[in-house]
Amino acid sequence: MKVLITGFDPFGGEKINPAWEAVKKLPEKIDDIEVIKVQVPTVFKKSANELFAAIDRVNPDVVICVGQAGGRFDISIERVGINIEDGRIPDNEGYQPIDTKIFEDGENAYFTSLPIKAMVHDMQNEGIPASVSNTAGTYVCNHLMYSLLYYLDKKGLTNVRGGFIHVPFIPEQVIDKKNTPYMSLDVIAKGLEIGIKSIFNHKVDKTITGGKEF
Repeated sequence: MKVLITGFDPFGGEKINPAWEAVKKLPEKIDDIEVIKVQVPTVFKKSANELFAAIDRVNPDVVICVGQAGGRFDISIERVGINIEDGRIPDNEGYQPIDTKIFEDGENAYFTSLPIKAMVHDMQNEGIPASVSNTAGTYVCNHLMYSLLYYLDKKGLTNVRGGFIHVPFIPEQVIDKKNTPYMSLDVIAKGLEIGIKSIFNHKVDKTITGGKEF
């Protein structure tokens, strides 16, 4: 079994991106799952094209894209990507789309195929703050999530599960950001590892365990 997991390079004036730093800390194998790590640029379109090429090259069972969401308190597992790109700031190549569709022939939205509530449940059970998020924003993170799910749909890759995880700042990013939440890099990496295990342990999106649906 193989999981392809991506992280972005730094953007928005930051010198580091906790998404990629956490991805790098993951082991090469988690149980019997091979972990393939790819860095993508914080650039509209280019990030998606590099992801598509990686999917074709790796032929993964699961694709997880990870991004930074500064200001969030926990690991946020995204439910949906929407067909809009609207840049609060320019991307790393200076492009700043305003109210633009990502793909003209795409659906208005695509939902993740990851067992998001099970992933949150398993992270929380290990003492890691985590939640389901219903908005991936309209910047490059949402662009990549939507593009991933669009690509899997258009290519008929119904056996490949895909989704997106947002992670908080790490401590060194908030030294000059008063009252801004953060999480240690080791905890973020542990959360991602737990999430990967959870995906392969839960074969359907809704699982009943102990009377609780998640």
